Amino acid sequence: MNTDRSISPLFLRSLAGAIMGALLVSMPCPAYAQMRIEIRPVETITLSTQQFLTGDKNGKPAVLAGELRIPKPGSDKLPAVILVHGSGGASALHDRWVQELNGIGIATFLLDSFSGRGIVNTINDQSQLDSLAMMVDAYRALGSLAQHPRIDPNRIAVMGFSKGAVAAVYSSNERFRKMYGPPNAEFAAHIGLYTPCNVTYRDDGKVTGRPIRLFHGIDDDWVSIEPCRAYVARLKNSGADAVLTEFPGAYHAFDAFYFKDAVKFPQA
Repeated sequence: MNTDRSISPLFLRSLAGAIMGALLVSMPCPAYAQMRIEIRPVETITLSTQQFLTGDKNGKPAVLAGELRIPKPGSDKLPAVILVHGSGGASALHDRWVQELNGIGIATFLLDSFSGRGIVNTINDQSQLDSLAMMVDAYRALGSLAQHPRIDPNRIAVMGFSKGAVAAVYSSNERFRKMYGPPNAEFAAHIGLYTPCNVTYRDDGKVTGRPIRLFHGIDDDWVSIEPCRAYVARLKNSGADAVLTEFPGAYHAFDAFYFKDAVKFPQA
């Protein structure tokens, strides 16, 4: 896998603005000194691929944590984005997104699917946690966040990165939502960065109707863009609001601003 920092801070602000548009809100920039931070538990289960796809909910219980940042004081209900990290776990790149989103008035919930399960990262061993299992985590976070007094339950989006993008993008699947989604809320938008689209699921064109936005580097040599092109084409043919934005010359994890040069992970 290669990665570089070819995507500029301007891109981050532009994409954050696109997410804001998907949530249909316009709010002033907050004062960071007035931001509220809450560390909230998320009760979930750990499922295998077979368990997830067959609706078997008898997985091992797990308690995860997530960081909720409410960007301004008051009593009004804010839109929010749940961020689902990739194989490397939560890192500075996710915090950078949190800052960008908070800066335009959106609350954020950075979900940690690894630490509560004793996982550091899955880069060299993806079998430690199925990507689909992280979708259950995202749905559980959605159900909890929808009950928060400062969060608008109708304007909660999900944004995933690589392994976590599977949860973010495919949680739009109506079959999965009916099996694992909370009864009190649906995601308002689904955003995936460098999403693994290499598995075709039954009825994957039947989605909730909410916006689906994928962002992918054309030169990504870890997670190929080609399956995402095919998946978005299927979604569009089914009438879904789906868009794939392609970045020429960008590799995997193109938003990892702390990498000054390309980095190789030969065992990934």
